[in-house]
Amino acid sequence: MPQDIDFDLPPMAGISPDLDGARRRNLHWVRRMDLVGDDRSLAWYTSWDMPGLAALGFPYAQGPALDLCADAMGFFFVFDDQFDGPLGRDPVQAARVCQPLIDIVHGATPQAGADPCSHAFADIWARSTHDAHPAWIARTAHEWEYYFAAQAHEAIGRLRAAPADMQTYLQVRRGIAGTDLPLSLGERAAGVTVPAAAFHSPQLRIMRQAAIDVTLMCNDVYSLEKEEARGDMDNIVLVIEHTRRCTRDEAVTAARQEVALRVRRFQELVGQVPDLCARLDLSEQQRTAVNTYTGLMTAWMSGYHAWQTETLRYRTAPQVVPASGPGYFDQVLHTQPDTRCS
Repeated sequence: MPQDIDFDLPPMAGISPDLDGARRRNLHWVRRMDLVGDDRSLAWYTSWDMPGLAALGFPYAQGPALDLCADAMGFFFVFDDQFDGPLGRDPVQAARVCQPLIDIVHGATPQAGADPCSHAFADIWARSTHDAHPAWIARTAHEWEYYFAAQAHEAIGRLRAAPADMQTYLQVRRGIAGTDLPLSLGERAAGVTVPAAAFHSPQLRIMRQAAIDVTLMCNDVYSLEKEEARGDMDNIVLVIEHTRRCTRDEAVTAARQEVALRVRRFQELVGQVPDLCARLDLSEQQRTAVNTYTGLMTAWMSGYHAWQTETLRYRTAPQVVPASGPGYFDQVLHTQPDTRCS
């Protein structure tokens, strides 16, 4: 299991023609940010192919726009793996180490001696917000805050040692997956600003949520064995299996049905977008922005799916990275002194 399980998603939108360049530039960036250490770490990171994910998920991006997406993807996965060990089972410490990163989106700068994760994120945040629309910056700051703050709640789930109910799972999983953020980065890469009245319409909000859920639910299926071996509880297959008291195969089938339901709803709403634009009397330029936004959500779902079925991140042999061990070789997120009373 489970890369041979298929999902009926929209067809791929293509791949960026700048992939080879992005691969070179991304490796330079992770080295410069000290996100990789020795040759073994670099080889394992390279096997994930973060630029490949960016090129598939953001096929319209090239140059600095593609680099921002590739570097952000690299940061996401390196940062996520920092919680595979004891840190991922300590909610207080998880919240403590994430707070400086939250502070960065609210105007702070990394302190002297800050860890590589802090410097890498500060670089991504500065690049993404340069000349960005104030509304985009405000919204995306909240999305990053949600992502970092949710790490403590994933740690609580590991300590609970049992899956939560579906509603609780979705609230935590949407946070730790950070899947709002690729869509927001996609807006920057495409150079679009969607009018607020359209962005917050029921149609586009439901479509965005569907795209987010499709991505994380497919990922849950593909990463199930890796996550289960490490005691992760926030996985849709485990949630369904636990709450419905069904078999593993039945839970996987139900997870596929959850994805299919959201894909159908997304595609239904795509058909309503022209009427929405007409009712809002959007200009031609605004309609183009809305259509581009709809397209980038579609591209992200299909591109992410194409990447995760091929990356070695979810299919590496146990002798390379044991299923029960850390997913990354270097500790690049420094824990904070424990000031709790003994």
